[in-house]
Amino acid sequence: MAQYSAELDGVFLALADPTRRAVVHRLGQGPASVGDLAREAAMTLPSFMKHVRTLESNGLIRTAKSGRVRTCELNRERFTVVEDWLEEQRRLWEAGADRLDRFVTGAEERNDV
Repeated sequence: MAQYSAELDGVFLALADPTRRAVVHRLGQGPASVGDLAREAAMTLPSFMKHVRTLESNGLIRTAKSGRVRTCELNRERFTVVEDWLEEQRRLWEAGADRLDRFVTGAEERNDV
């Protein structure tokens, strides 16, 4: 887990804010301009751009500028670090639950004797 800890921390930091989660949710439907995304947020464009930079610097979105329009696109591959971490946590929890089940079942079997 330590090998991707910094990456994971950055992704979770970026997703910790409701505005950034709303942007990720919206970009899940397809690319959008910063202007369109900013209109959906209740803040000024400079404040909104801080959120865009946080998402971009943590690899969750990509931006491209064409003329005066900056378009954002979700970087779906970046979410694999979260998926891998969640899978590891699931395995740990399931292993613990299996050990607990064996312990409880073993204790019940000893009480039946």
